[in-house]
Amino acid sequence: MATAAEVAARFEELYGYAPDGVWSAPGRVNLIGEYTDFNEGFVLPLALPHTAVAAVSRRTDGVLRLHSADLDAPLAELRVDELTPLSDGGWAAYPAGVVWALRDAGHPVTGADLHLASTVPTGAGLSSSAALEVVTALALDELFGLGLTRPELAVLAQRAENAFVGVPCGVMDQTASACCTDGHALHLDCRDLSIRQVPFDLAAEGLRLLVVDTRVKHALGDGAYAERRAGCEEGARTLGVSHLRDIAYEQLPAALDKLTDDKVRRYVRHIVSDDHRVERVIGLLDAGDVRAIGPVLTEGHASLRDDLRISCPELDLVVSTANAAGALGARMTGGGFGGSAIVLVETDDADRVTASVLAAFAAAGCTAPRVFPAVASAGARREI
Repeated sequence: MATAAEVAARFEELYGYAPDGVWSAPGRVNLIGEYTDFNEGFVLPLALPHTAVAAVSRRTDGVLRLHSADLDAPLAELRVDELTPLSDGGWAAYPAGVVWALRDAGHPVTGADLHLASTVPTGAGLSSSAALEVVTALALDELFGLGLTRPELAVLAQRAENAFVGVPCGVMDQTASACCTDGHALHLDCRDLSIRQVPFDLAAEGLRLLVVDTRVKHALGDGAYAERRAGCEEGARTLGVSHLRDIAYEQLPAALDKLTDDKVRRYVRHIVSDDHRVERVIGLLDAGDVRAIGPVLTEGHASLRDDLRISCPELDLVVSTANAAGALGARMTGGGFGGSAIVLVETDDADRVTASVLAAFAAAGCTAPRVFPAVASAGARREI
């Protein structure tokens, strides 16, 4: 794991002078509430210890220079007044998109030098892209004295991914990276962007939340995400509401009766029921009944698998194996089609459940997954 000092030293090697500062922003794992964010619903993510770390300096000559320690790619040099949306699918599109979004919103960003190193696994559904966007946005906000709030930075980072990179994501990932606090999950209302920090100290309860990265890579830009978003929007139009958030759980049976397209019916059923699952999980956490959220997680996986149809055999294998080995609950997390699952376990059972999952993958001839604990961590911050 690259430290802030190491990233600063590499910046100086690259550019020939010391950076103005070093910032970090975490990846996230979503406890419950999937695909609900762009439906203006509810989500409950937590920040991971894994971060994107960026050493950055301000420039005044319109030049943007970008370099990643994680890729065998040369330093990219761009001009801020020539940044064009949807022109580059590479990693540099994410920080460049943030510069574009800030300038498009009227903020006087006149260039920067940036060197990045990240420990957020890519393609694992843990929001490596949001971490990169948020760390860039936070650094530029400070360096150019923009005075933006954390939620405002998250919205601008989301705009970079939507309009510049071309991925129609909701605002959850960027808000989690920007706004989470240590030891808490973040209850985000994706309509008004109000947030509540929900205590989530599993160690104190004798519990552990495992992340199982299946190593099946997913890419949200491949159209499947956009297709589901379009289906949700069609459902909302048919039901006469602006977003599926407006369908109460109690109204779901009547709403489904009005829908004739089976695919749209499935999408609507997932979104409305997952919003309800977020409320149930928060109620259980507030009541101190943390173990009881396990079955809600498993229920959420069945909805993602059967209604939204974004799971894959490896994710299903994690969930079924972990639950059979004594986990309290499990589900896939993130955009799907690969990526990661989360598993809630008693701390004393963590090693046994992990061993069972590894054995099941080996027996199925799958690449061994990466398993690590998700500890609710702090959001974006300045390091140096």
